[in-house]
Amino acid sequence: MMEEDPNRVAEESSPNGMAGEEDEEERDPESNSLNQPLLRRHRTLSSNPLAMVGAKVAHIESLDYEINENDLFKHDWRSRSKVQVLQYVFLKWTLAFLVGLLTGIIATLINLAVENIAGYKLLAVVHFIDEERYFTGFLLFTGSNFVLTLFAAVLCVCFAPTAAGPGIPEIKAYLNGVDTPNMFGASTLIVKIVGSIGAVSAGLDLGKEGPLVHTGCCIASLLGQGGPDNYRLRWRWLRYFNNDRDRRDLITCGASSGVCAAFRAPVGGVLFSLEEVATWWRSALLWRTFFSTATTAVVLRAFIEYCSSGNCGLFGQGGLIMFDVSNVTVRYHAMDIIPVTLIGIIGGVLGSLYNYVLHKVLRLYSMINQKGKIHKLLLSLTVSLFTSSCLYGLPFLAKCTKCNPALTDSVCPNTGRSGNFKQFNCPNGYYNDLATLLLTTNDDAVRNIFSTNTPGEYQTTSLLIFFALYCILGLFTFGIAVPSGLFLPIILMGSAYGRLLGMAMGSYTNIDEGLYAVLGAASLMSGSMRMTVSLCVIFLELTNNLVLLPLTMIVLLISKTVGDSFNPSIYEIILELKGLPFLDANPEPWMRDLTVGELADVKPPVVTLCGVEKVSRVVEVLKNTTHNGFPVVEGVVPPAGLITSTTELHGLILRAHLVQVIKKKWFLQERRRTEDWEVRERFSWIDLAEREGKIEEVAVTRDEMEMYVDLHPFTNTTPYTVVESMSVAKAMVLFRQVGLRHMLILPKYQAAGVSPVVGILTRQDLRAYNILAAFPHLAKSKGMEGGH
Repeated sequence: MMEEDPNRVAEESSPNGMAGEEDEEERDPESNSLNQPLLRRHRTLSSNPLAMVGAKVAHIESLDYEINENDLFKHDWRSRSKVQVLQYVFLKWTLAFLVGLLTGIIATLINLAVENIAGYKLLAVVHFIDEERYFTGFLLFTGSNFVLTLFAAVLCVCFAPTAAGPGIPEIKAYLNGVDTPNMFGASTLIVKIVGSIGAVSAGLDLGKEGPLVHTGCCIASLLGQGGPDNYRLRWRWLRYFNNDRDRRDLITCGASSGVCAAFRAPVGGVLFSLEEVATWWRSALLWRTFFSTATTAVVLRAFIEYCSSGNCGLFGQGGLIMFDVSNVTVRYHAMDIIPVTLIGIIGGVLGSLYNYVLHKVLRLYSMINQKGKIHKLLLSLTVSLFTSSCLYGLPFLAKCTKCNPALTDSVCPNTGRSGNFKQFNCPNGYYNDLATLLLTTNDDAVRNIFSTNTPGEYQTTSLLIFFALYCILGLFTFGIAVPSGLFLPIILMGSAYGRLLGMAMGSYTNIDEGLYAVLGAASLMSGSMRMTVSLCVIFLELTNNLVLLPLTMIVLLISKTVGDSFNPSIYEIILELKGLPFLDANPEPWMRDLTVGELADVKPPVVTLCGVEKVSRVVEVLKNTTHNGFPVVEGVVPPAGLITSTTELHGLILRAHLVQVIKKKWFLQERRRTEDWEVRERFSWIDLAEREGKIEEVAVTRDEMEMYVDLHPFTNTTPYTVVESMSVAKAMVLFRQVGLRHMLILPKYQAAGVSPVVGILTRQDLRAYNILAAFPHLAKSKGMEGGH
């Protein structure tokens, strides 16, 4: 990916790495009318290789999803026995099973810890409230939340900055082909688990759903590579997974298992990966992800059965979101389409508005976080203090409501750990509806606001306060330096206006207020995240009611359509904000007016190597460029009658392989091609899978510099190539769908004296932002077309 301009360091001094290009436009040397290009352009197509990963600025590389078909790979492929092939298949399924199993166990432990920590904290607070020691209760509530937030923030800021946030945008980028450094390491996994427990227990307006997806991916990555970097298992079986392609499949299984663990929705987890995070999909991967999620679902079910008998402390009285309405009779008629449509429209408008405002807040937080670790901690603690004050203080504004004697199956008033009708500061026989929603864990708040057969439980003013508060908290909590998810805040906001609309409909509808809350939550999630199929199935598995399915589908389709007309999804906005070079599925319309040959013209000349190259030349190229791939060309003996010799493209060799060759001192005294057996004596395809090592770490003597190295055995002889006349739009689609790191551009006409390679395209070269910086003329046409 990193085939950027060698003057990259100077360019990075500007915010977008595009400094100094404005002045060069007018002094284009190709001002000659015969040579002038069709488009006025800048001199270079530059790029910025830095991006935000979690809360840490990192150097970004691309992944090698393409199979590197060099001589060593071909020999290994031919020599694999049936037993080895079966080992490979068996290991794939075993790792998929382990990903599901471990994700389920860790998700249960997170829920267990959150419910017990938050539960005992709330019971202690309620005890002081019962004794009317309100200020003592406030101090305990705020102080414990402050300590829990401090614990989570210190872990993220000091030990694993990549564990901050949900992690889903980075996972999306990884599966798109962007290597996100330290994103799936052991330290990130530990901090994500422990930090998520602290942040959720602290009552912050964030969920554990996003962190669970990231946790599943970390488990998958660590299993695939045999453990943490410093303590990696070198089992012979695991050598099959020492490549980016198989690790990508495992991480997809991890993402699916994480969603399943969050919502107990195995099918929804598979569809979430398919619809939202995965760029590349096939039927075999569908089977394995489903196997992983099924394993996770079984583990969760087993733990819930075990804990329901009181073996897990307070877990079992709250915990995983599960809103079972299978026993509720859902009846609706044609007139109910009107409020359902209205919910969809509101969800789309509010979702896009939420995305817009959150984008501004994240920009502000980014400026604060850049000032250092202390500022990150202070920001997190300020949000914690504000949240605690609101959650504890606002219920005092609500009026006490008399318990309805008709609700014989409910405990009213409730002074326990979870459930509806919290007594709070009310006399016996009365309950505080706002305390029911605020003075509890987020999971229980969802369960309470979704509750059916409780008409009139909530007052309009209480729901309005709840909605306004969670809109504010949802905007200001996301972006602080703790593990956080977006799912739960959006569900809480959406369910509030859904329930309000259900109350407003009154006798004009047959649908329960709790079901309106479910539809409201679905509409806002679709309006913000722009998911439809996976969300529909997740809500189906959450509610366990098929009759609600048609209404959910209508709401999701309307809210996504409305949201798309305003701005991109929240994850796309975060990807752009972090600077991750994500390639969209749909190229911009103006990309059809530009050829890859024109892109090659604005890049520095391509650096090529010969099939048998001098060691000094290889070392010089490695030290003086940042490129990760080099075309290998060699001369061809001219046919009889022709004097001029020509060169042909032999293939593409990677920087990592060149470093391995120099490291192992595989040098020749004379310029010659080696035999197959010579290479296999010193190298295996496992050696070439290693990515560690830099050329600066390798010492080469002066005598060795004069020797030669045969690059033929290490060269990928079947790289993906395009003709220079191909449009950028077609090239981008091919690049993304195949999962490439490099794409070679070949000349339209082959002739003596013409280089067999015009240029080389990477991910950064195909990003719309970088192209528009090099071709400002296209920015005007984009504006006229009303491009997105």
